[in-house]
Amino acid sequence: MSRWRLRRPGKRGQHWLIAAVAVLIALIVLIVLWDWNWFKAPLERAVQARTGRALHIGNLDVDLGRTTTVRADAIRFANASWATQPQMATADRVELDIRIWPLLRGSVQIPEIRLSRPDVLLQTAARKGDPGNWNFLASGGGNPPQLQRLRISDGRLQFLDELGRTHIDLDVRSGNPRQADAAPPLLIQGKGRWRGAAFTLKGGTESPLELSNSEHPFRIHLDARAGPTHAIASGSLTNPFQFQVFDLQFQLSGQDLEDLYPLIGIAIPSSPPYRLDGQLKRDHERWRYEKFNGRVGDSDLAGDVEIDVAGERPRLTANLLSKRLDFDDLAGFIGAPPKTGGEESANAEQKAQAAQLAAKPTVLPDKPYNLTKLRAMDADVRWKAQHINAPTLPLDDMDAHLLLDNGVLRLEPLNFGVAGGDIRSTIRMDARRPQISTTLTASLRRIQLGQLFPDAKLAEQASGGISGDIRLSGNGNSIAAMLGSSNGDVALGMGRGHIGNLLMELAGLDVAESLKFLFTGDKQIPLRCAFGDFGVRNGRMQSRALAFDTTDTLVVGEGSINLKQEQLDLLLRPRPKDVSILALRSPLRIGGSFKDPSFRPDFKALGLRGAIALTLASITPPAALLATIETGPGKDADCGGRYAR
Repeated sequence: MSRWRLRRPGKRGQHWLIAAVAVLIALIVLIVLWDWNWFKAPLERAVQARTGRALHIGNLDVDLGRTTTVRADAIRFANASWATQPQMATADRVELDIRIWPLLRGSVQIPEIRLSRPDVLLQTAARKGDPGNWNFLASGGGNPPQLQRLRISDGRLQFLDELGRTHIDLDVRSGNPRQADAAPPLLIQGKGRWRGAAFTLKGGTESPLELSNSEHPFRIHLDARAGPTHAIASGSLTNPFQFQVFDLQFQLSGQDLEDLYPLIGIAIPSSPPYRLDGQLKRDHERWRYEKFNGRVGDSDLAGDVEIDVAGERPRLTANLLSKRLDFDDLAGFIGAPPKTGGEESANAEQKAQAAQLAAKPTVLPDKPYNLTKLRAMDADVRWKAQHINAPTLPLDDMDAHLLLDNGVLRLEPLNFGVAGGDIRSTIRMDARRPQISTTLTASLRRIQLGQLFPDAKLAEQASGGISGDIRLSGNGNSIAAMLGSSNGDVALGMGRGHIGNLLMELAGLDVAESLKFLFTGDKQIPLRCAFGDFGVRNGRMQSRALAFDTTDTLVVGEGSINLKQEQLDLLLRPRPKDVSILALRSPLRIGGSFKDPSFRPDFKALGLRGAIALTLASITPPAALLATIETGPGKDADCGGRYAR
């Protein structure tokens, strides 16, 4: 018999064997029958206790390991009670990878979260200043979870701000990270309405997990379009859910700066197409567009702009500089389109407006100002132009200071360098009532006559400084209406200088002499004095004194200019001093409209020459005008005294 025999277990050993088999069977049964959904209810209750919001999990599963994966399907997370939709967030599936061993030390480490078809609604509160629906976590101690990566597939993100008339609807998904273990960026594309204006948006941001650190700048790159307006923002946000701190490189372009009003609530006059690039910053209630530069129409524009939205109305403060300003780009300030011919910059609507204006018999802009815009904001804007491009106007530079306070707009000053001199003016427009009340005060000083003529030959034949004062006030919501109802005074004068004989004769005062000098040359004629003094009543400029005197010709005028009807009715009575058999000594009638003036001899007025001669001895310029001009000595005229026959 073998020395080895099978021993039958004792009673105690039998008990252990039975227990082991029972445990093994129980584990098998547990594994087969175990359902992680048993933990759904405790988990849902814990989330609701922490957030005050109901959480529903359709199915729960766990893959155990050193890094355990928790998988939840059909997730529903309730919204705030005041929100427009019952669910703040839903997802087809949420997967979390959790490291087990750090849990023993009280550290929650989540290497990755994966979201399949998430749908999230972020909504601001109905009352300004109240927290949004994302502000649901109760304060508590302990270290927050350490989240490393978030991957999203087929996601949707909505942002709703009913007070701001804003609704953003975006498709979101994760992009490819720069490094294998880095958090993948978020790619977005969508559309919506911003302050009621439709727009589209595309771009990308850093991983949303960066939002957990409000002190960490959140990098973004967004490309948005609202109609013809195009904006590209690149940079960082601090606490982007609050939208309180921005620091972005911001490119802005479009067809008309006026289109920005529905987008940002700031009223800007109509402009030609523009493109700007600068640094957009926000510090709570203050927005700044710093060190921007670019072009508006055919003008360059640079400077700094600040918008403060803390008060009852937004307040715009700006310091602007143009090295070269195309004058017609300012047409929007008076309700007119810019020039559209040649290479001039203008959008399609402005080209249509220009075509309509060209067909109209009038020239004064009659487009009404928008009273709502004038009352919607306050402003303090300084704009300087070092050089002005105006082919038909001898403008040199500009210095403008615009102030807008509670519907009252002031330009103090609005100064232009003109033909070697300057025009200094102030304008006040009170838009607090249905009809704008406007006052204009302007002084002209030392504007050189020769520089007023674009033709070089004519410019060589004339010299002398023109000065004067304009004071007008009127009511109306357009430039045409303001001038058509205006009252005040217009007085212009010129002292000693010279004027070319050709220039005089081409004015129609002596036809024979004109022909002679056209072919044989020209000579200089000393100008003794010239002035025009008009009283303005209800849009009608009536002459009070109108005359100029040279060594060749003495001219006295009278008549009116109708600003409401845009009609001319002036009679110039010449008294040539040289002897010319063919001299046409009839008065010259200037009539017609501003757009189509007419110049013709008025033979019917020949019989008035005797009466004219009698009045010459009593014509003198007004004393206020006399103080602004330099008078010249001579026997033919004394600008400070009386005209001799």
